[in-house]
Amino acid sequence: MASSLLSLIFITLSFFISSSSSSSQTLVLPLTHSLSKSQLTKNTHHLLKTSSLRSTKRHHHHKHNHHHLQNQKQRQISLPLSPGSDYILSFSFGSNPTKQQLMSLYMDTGSDLVWFPCSPFECILCEDKYDSNIPTTPFNISSAFHLPCNSPACSAAHSSLPTSDLCAISKCPLETIEVSDCSAFSCPSFYYAYGDGSLIARLYQDQLSLPLASSSLNLANFTFGCAHTTLGEPIGVAGFGQGVLSLPAQLAKHSPQLGNSFSYCLISHSFDVNRIHKPSPLILGRSSFKHEEEENKESKAVANGDVQSVEEFLYTPILHNPKHPYFYCVGLEAITVGKKRIPTMENLKRVNRQGNGGMVVDSGTTFTMLPTKLYEAIVTEFENTIGSVLTRANQVEEQTGLSPCYFYDNELVSLTKVPKLVLHFVGNSSVTLPRKNYFFKYMDGSDGKKKRNVGCLMLMNGGDEENDGPVATLGNIQQQGFEVVYDLVKRRVGFARRQCATLWDTLNQG
Repeated sequence: MASSLLSLIFITLSFFISSSSSSSQTLVLPLTHSLSKSQLTKNTHHLLKTSSLRSTKRHHHHKHNHHHLQNQKQRQISLPLSPGSDYILSFSFGSNPTKQQLMSLYMDTGSDLVWFPCSPFECILCEDKYDSNIPTTPFNISSAFHLPCNSPACSAAHSSLPTSDLCAISKCPLETIEVSDCSAFSCPSFYYAYGDGSLIARLYQDQLSLPLASSSLNLANFTFGCAHTTLGEPIGVAGFGQGVLSLPAQLAKHSPQLGNSFSYCLISHSFDVNRIHKPSPLILGRSSFKHEEEENKESKAVANGDVQSVEEFLYTPILHNPKHPYFYCVGLEAITVGKKRIPTMENLKRVNRQGNGGMVVDSGTTFTMLPTKLYEAIVTEFENTIGSVLTRANQVEEQTGLSPCYFYDNELVSLTKVPKLVLHFVGNSSVTLPRKNYFFKYMDGSDGKKKRNVGCLMLMNGGDEENDGPVATLGNIQQQGFEVVYDLVKRRVGFARRQCATLWDTLNQG
């Protein structure tokens, strides 16, 4: 039933637009989770292990994402790794209304480009990565415009190299390099790589259409990457990171009120597809302040018992990262476990001139990754709090990649012992996580004996601190049940507790 509902959402694409004043618009799009029942035929251990491994790989590629390969300036970035922990966004491409194609892509705040498979398309080692819930028909580029190598978009896709260097890469003659005129030469392919896959793509332009309730929003000359060959990646990516080629940046050129801020509210799923009855709202143009009409609507919702509370956003500044400019980096000052506040190291509070330090807010990583010393301090406090009450589940830790894990018998009694967890961001912004956001509980029966309740900490060891990029990643599991807003004008990220399914209903009633 849930799978059919998700499929229906994909097909119908129920996009909505609401307005609280003539100068402010919000566009609400459905984010559907890529978790499927076909994946749940495998045991929970396998799903958690896979997600933990992918989170680790993606975190390390956040650190090491610039490479010089085969004498060409190319960029290696981390991308969503495969279905199971990611969120899908769909729109239509093509300037011919009768031949537009629906494309379903991963929504990713950790990269800055929109790309997808194009016909003819070959995906190497992708046999087990296709999901029947996600349309994967390659795009027909017959109507698209292939960008030349002297276009600003081509420079943005490759690196910050001057246009003349890009022209040289594509074998542009010397006389044209001297006058920086390469219009007759194609933009060279660029290479993206990540934990267990990669792709080669070229840049094109075509129309992107966002169907609305009564009309459609068409973005002419939308720039995207077209991949004919990928390794382990059959589905494209809608990059929402900071960069001129990201979806918000290109949308801002057409409609600044829609592209200068966005937010999402991820519905909690606990790796159970049956819990996902509605899409998670992605809100383009989310204002950083409340209009009178919105306040009245939310007040009525509270009075009717539709939401438990309406919280204001707690903001933390976006830190500029000169080495990884498309990341949304923030500073983390401390983490409170139970009654103990654990200060973080200095390089987690700020980003230096070399682009090292800070925490990446990432919709494409499942579990939060922390530096070893901070992670170990948190584990120690968990052990001090519940280690003497609950039994350590060492075998489960090996099977899932999560640690520490504990067996418990009486849920009502045992889970009250799990300490609270608060993230203290720079800017006096303290975010208290719901227990289900950091302590995953399920029924374990992997050893063939009587099934037992087990709970695992969903924060992971991201490795030793290195002077090579961000030192931590905030994963999407920890973001569930919050509306996370990216205010690109005031350069800040905000968090507010929400009932995301209710928020979807409330926004669409407008």
